[in-house]
This record gives sequence, C-alpha cells and structure tokens, in this order.
Amino acid sequence: MPSVLVADPVDSLLLRLLSERGFEVEYRPKVSREELLREAHRFDVLVVRSRTRVDSELLKAATSLKVVARAGAGLDNIDLEAARRLGVKVVYSAGASQSVAELTIGLLVAAFRMIPLYDRLVKLGEWPKGRYPGRELAGKTLGVIGFGRIGSRVAKLAKALGMHVLAYDKRDIAGEAREAGAEPSSLSYLLSESHAITLHVPLTRETYRMISWRELEAMRDGAVLVNTSRGAVVDGRALLSALNSGKLAAAAVDVLEHEPPKESWEKELIAHPKVIATPHIGAETSEARRRIAAELAEAIARELGDELG
Repeated sequence: MPSVLVADPVDSLLLRLLSERGFEVEYRPKVSREELLREAHRFDVLVVRSRTRVDSELLKAATSLKVVARAGAGLDNIDLEAARRLGVKVVYSAGASQSVAELTIGLLVAAFRMIPLYDRLVKLGEWPKGRYPGRELAGKTLGVIGFGRIGSRVAKLAKALGMHVLAYDKRDIAGEAREAGAEPSSLSYLLSESHAITLHVPLTRETYRMISWRELEAMRDGAVLVNTSRGAVVDGRALLSALNSGKLAAAAVDVLEHEPPKESWEKELIAHPKVIATPHIGAETSEARRRIAAELAEAIARELGDELG
C-alpha cells in the first residue's frame, strides 16, 4: 500500500479520496523541517503547499519518494531539476484559478474605490461621505501580465466590467487573448498605457523582481498595481518608493517575498496607507480547496496506479 505524507494543511476531502483509493495517509500539517528530513524516506508521496520547501536535500533524504504533489499551481518551492534528476514526478493542481481571479478583481475594486480606507474611518466613528472620490473601472485600461489560466480569467471578468484589457506573456497568446476579449501587447506598451496592472506569472529566475524601478517608472502616473502571483515578482522596496512619491495611486498585494513578512521594508509596505494587503488567500475558498483535492487525488492515483493493484 503506497504511503502518503501530507505536510501542509489541505481540505479533508483529499485525505478521504486518497484513503478510498488505497493509499495509507499520514496527515501532519505542522511537520517540521527536521522531522521531514528524518522521516521522508518512509513515504512514496509527499503532498505540500507553499509552506514546505522541497529542495535537493529533502529529495535526497526521501529515498522511497516517487511523487511530490503540490496542492496549488505555484512550483517555486520545489526544486524541479533535482526532482527530475532523482526520478521523482511532480504533479500539481490549478483548481484555484477562478478563486485567484475573483480575488484579483476584488482587490482592484477595493483599490479604485478606497474601500479599506472608508471602512477604517467609519469604524473610528467618522462619516467621511465624499471625502475621497474613487474611480470607476469601466472605460479604464487593465494590463494583465501573465496570460495563463488565472490571467485569462481576470481578463474576462475585467471585460465584463467594461475595461479595455491589454495582455502580455512571453508566449504567443494572440489567439487566447482574442478569445478572452483582450489585446495582445508588448510589456513596454502595457506598462505605459494601463490604469491598473495585475500580475499572474510564476516565480522563476526570469520573473524574479521583473517589476522593479524601471518598470514602475514606466507605468502611467496614478496607476494601481495588484499582485496575486508571488511576492518576489515585484521589487518591494521599489514599490514602496513609487507609492511614497505618488507615482502609483495604490497597490494591492496578496503575496510577499517572505510570508509572513520579516524584512522591515515588507512590514512598512503592508502598513502603508495606499496598500491593501491580504495574507496569501488567493486559493482560500471552499470551492477551490475541493477542486484542488479532487484534481490532486486523481493525479497521484494516476502516477501510482500500478502500485494500487
């Protein structure tokens, strides 16, 4: 019977589906790094989210490991080259795409209408009706950087709100963009023309701090930046400077370079009055959790089907 270690919090549906398929499941969502290194050799499958770092050291210690299953779409916490070299398959689920797209639009609306600011003032006993006029999304240009499952969904939702959408990806996305009602664009044109920009790229060597001083300076004055991808895609210090100078009107971040924040500039960023911050909740809906559980159980069973008899 193949054994599975679930090392991060997941929906109970995943545990049930794996057990029903004949897997022996051990659920330890708070397992420490030291415990993992000591005990990983006992398991055929390791299920993780973003908390657990699956690096070369852990993969070498997991001598029986056949599959690493990522409950989510981001693979930046997994050493894919080491996994390939050691013959360990990596599977993942993109079942949170709709939830992340909806959060992106929600953050965009909140930033344009300054909802968190008004909420704060009302709770302090004020009634500041009309003090800070917001802006409509309709008629504005949204730049979507990264046009995969999430980016394309964001584009469709933005179109429904009356926005003009520019889309950039390093791939050829002409057909996909047209299908979503977006206009394919160069990165430079998107930066200069967009009233708001949303980020939906994986964290790789190429995308690390792809939005830095130069890109922020190239953006339209008074633009809004929304990041629901990975924190390190944006140079946080540069973003802080752009907010302080008034170059950007606002930013909304669901992700940080370190989670929870540990650098002083990260703490300053999330406390900034022009910043809306959420604690990496893009995938945190009951629907997304269930989809991820079902997709991941299927992927794991597919990889180890022969061992299930």
